[in-house]
Amino acid sequence: MIKLICVGKLKEKALVSLVEDYSQRIQPFHKLSLIELPDEPNTESESLNLKAIDKESKAILSTIGSDDGVILLDLKGVLISSEKLALLIQTNFNRSVKNVVFVIGGSLGVNDELRERADFIWKLSDNTFPHGLVRVLVLEQIYRSFKILSNQTYHK
Repeated sequence: MIKLICVGKLKEKALVSLVEDYSQRIQPFHKLSLIELPDEPNTESESLNLKAIDKESKAILSTIGSDDGVILLDLKGVLISSEKLALLIQTNFNRSVKNVVFVIGGSLGVNDELRERADFIWKLSDNTFPHGLVRVLVLEQIYRSFKILSNQTYHK
C-alpha cells in the first residue's frame, strides 16, 4: 500500500478536488491511503513551536510501521527526477516493505527522530509551496511514477 501522511487538513475546494482526482488515478495501480493528522498552532514562542513540532512528529511516527519504507518530504532533502522517484518506489516494494509511506510534516517541520526514521528524504523543489499544493504535487508524482513503472505514456 502507498500511504500519504499529512499534517493539517485541506480547506481549499480546488485542492481537495485535485487530491481526489489523483487518488482515483493511483487506485488502479496500487492501494492508497491518505492520513490527515491535526496540526498544532504556530506561535511566537520558539519553545512552544518546538513542542508543536515534537507532538506532530510523534503523531506521524505512531502511524508508521516498523516494516514501512518512509519517504519524508523536507527542505533539507535530495532533489530527484520523476524517473528516480519511480525507481525509489519500486525499490521499496522489491525490499518487501509493507507500505511505502510519504510524509508531509507540519509547517514548522519535523523532529530529528522522524528524520532518522526516514529511509529517504526528498526535497520536492527549491521553491516553497503551501502544504495543500505539496500534497497535490506528491500525489501527481506518485501517479506519474506508476505510469513510468508500467511503461505507459503520460503527458510531459
